[in-house]
Amino acid sequence: MDLRYWLGRAAEVAERWGERFGPLEPHPSHLVDEADFAVAFERFAKRLEHNYPFFHPRYAGQMVKPPHPAAMVGYLAAMRFNPNNHAYEGGPATNEMERECVAQLAAMFGLPAHVGHLTSSGTIANLEALYVARQSHPGLGVAYSAQAHYTHSRMCHVLGIEGHAVAADAEGRMDVGALEEVLRTGRVGTVVVTCGTTGLGAVDPVHEVVALARRHGVRVHVDAAYGGFFALLASDEALAASLGVERAPWLAIAGCDSVTVDPHKHGLQPYGCGAVLFADPGIGRHFAHDSPYTYFTDAELHLGEISLECSRAGASAAALWLTLQLLPLSSQGLGAGLAASRRAALAWSELIDSSEELTLYQRPQLDIVTSFPAVAGPPSLSAIDAAGQFVLRQGMADEADPVYLSVLRVDAADFARRHPGVRADAGGARVLRSVLIKPEAEGWVEPLHARVAALAARAVSLPEAAGAVPAGAVPGAAAPSAAPAAPAAVSAPSFTPSSADLPEESAR
Repeated sequence: MDLRYWLGRAAEVAERWGERFGPLEPHPSHLVDEADFAVAFERFAKRLEHNYPFFHPRYAGQMVKPPHPAAMVGYLAAMRFNPNNHAYEGGPATNEMERECVAQLAAMFGLPAHVGHLTSSGTIANLEALYVARQSHPGLGVAYSAQAHYTHSRMCHVLGIEGHAVAADAEGRMDVGALEEVLRTGRVGTVVVTCGTTGLGAVDPVHEVVALARRHGVRVHVDAAYGGFFALLASDEALAASLGVERAPWLAIAGCDSVTVDPHKHGLQPYGCGAVLFADPGIGRHFAHDSPYTYFTDAELHLGEISLECSRAGASAAALWLTLQLLPLSSQGLGAGLAASRRAALAWSELIDSSEELTLYQRPQLDIVTSFPAVAGPPSLSAIDAAGQFVLRQGMADEADPVYLSVLRVDAADFARRHPGVRADAGGARVLRSVLIKPEAEGWVEPLHARVAALAARAVSLPEAAGAVPAGAVPGAAAPSAAPAAPAAVSAPSFTPSSADLPEESAR
């Protein structure tokens, strides 16, 4: 796609449409001098340089990448109309596009019937699902994996319901045995399973949880905000087998009560574009409200009548709709990019396995690779943490050959389950975390590995890297918290990241 050409065409769409209503001059209060705008725009362009290169495979830190050019064009074209998809009259065209997109997402998960809508984020999508959980089973709580996104605990607090953190197994998935113990208490009405944890990319055993939950009369919600589009790979038996993708959890989503997915991750959309889907079309009863000035046009169901959110950008629906016209929700369509990311994760894992400089923390289940520098034995958590921090900082600060990773904080018990030979001289350690969400990473696996391995070799040989954390201290205690803010670093040669710029766990 020639992006410059199509962005120009997008700018013309609203102008041509508006001409049918007669000439209209902008109000003087909105007019700005071209020279003044040029000066402001130059300042604006300079400010944008203060960023990480999200578009490039060198950046493997978080779950971000640029949207597809089709999504950019669709968003810009619709933004000129500025539709609000809360009600049909707020944007008839984009309301219809949203319904079509939601139907395609439901089909991707195999939901036989559904109701749903796009949201501004995965957090809001999950909040709506937990709100329906509370309304469906008043007085009962919600169970979720201890490795689930931190916002589930927060949302339980917001909704005034009891949250139950369930232990995870040695691969970061919900432990079904531990879940059964929680369900036996009778205090849980909904179980949240995660398809793609934001830390490790772990996939909970949805098929096992559904069977268990039904025996206890409990609902099941699937948080597939990150990994949801991997359902496209699971739908193709041969492809799933070649990529080592277990099909059972994904196929079981069709029997769950609700599911969330974020098109602004693997769906190639700009922020924010999440989605929530419910298997029961009757859940609209939980959102019933009176707004006599809003819904005045005929519509089978206004999207605002099944949503906690009010104003929502119709441009998000337009961007997703246009993208799916070109890259349909199939293993050969949008799924081709996910397959490339998965192959990249598998390839890098193999390189790490045969490496002398790095150790694989755990084998990837999706496209997130975790590792740590192979410090001299007997290795200790404090030495691993210090060496990992060295790799992270030096990789970001190198002007000639930068690499951008993130870190994941792992407590000593979880570390020991995977690597019992590591000496627990601290409460935990940070491991290197690489998110290969961009399919272009497949062609960069070897240079990425070579760069990180070289940094790891330096890290374990430097006195300031090994033993930098005192024995008994909790690695990362003085480090910045895993905030959901975007990174504040840039790739400009003059910028050197500080400790406040280090990317940690990903956010929604």
